[in-house]
Amino acid sequence: MDTRTPHKTVLVTGASSGIGAATAERLAAAGHHVVAGARRRDRLDALVERITADGGSAQAVDLDVTDARAHQEVVDAVVAEHGRLDVLVANAGVMPLSRLDAGLLDEWRQMVDVNVLGLLHGIAAVLPHFTRRGAGHLVTIASVGAHEVVPTSAVYSGTKFAAWAITEGLRVESPAGIRVTTICPGVTTSELADSISDPVAREAMVAYRAHALPAASVAAAVGYAVDQPDDVDVNEIVVRPAAQR
Repeated sequence: MDTRTPHKTVLVTGASSGIGAATAERLAAAGHHVVAGARRRDRLDALVERITADGGSAQAVDLDVTDARAHQEVVDAVVAEHGRLDVLVANAGVMPLSRLDAGLLDEWRQMVDVNVLGLLHGIAAVLPHFTRRGAGHLVTIASVGAHEVVPTSAVYSGTKFAAWAITEGLRVESPAGIRVTTICPGVTTSELADSISDPVAREAMVAYRAHALPAASVAAAVGYAVDQPDDVDVNEIVVRPAAQR
């Protein structure tokens, strides 16, 4: 009897770089069809070209997760084209760290919009499809910031705790056929730190990133959860560099 995991259709948000791009490549290499969504279409097109050159299956879609209607339209289009959407990897996120006394309201609002509302928009878009089929898998990329707060991370950690709590809420509300996973990476090589405008936070991040996971290591955790048998639900994975405490 063939016990291999059937190939799945997977939407990865924030796929233009970092963990999202690495996850798209990892899942495509495992035989899944990857729909790579993000705002930077040139990056997505290059990603799809790399995946297809290696024999994988992928397509690019323009997606701003802060736009609920756009998120719904992308999900509906994927279902219409492929017959189903098996997995949403809700990876899109931003991390402009700062102390609270910096008062960077616009940056805080951006984190809430992307990290929290973006996740909710994704859930709202996919859940009717998952419920109708009695199957589906949400994978949220949160952070170790969901479990700890350090100076400059108050707002970011707040959004990632919210992402953890929302994802856990979906898990306990969902019927048995819907799987829900939270991945909490530690410090990881990505472009996230490039958005830090606060000089105090930027300086602190230099030392913090001295030992960073490659994005591929986080993608491997996603791949592990996605490729478990349908009756196995990996609820949470925390993955840190060995040097991070």
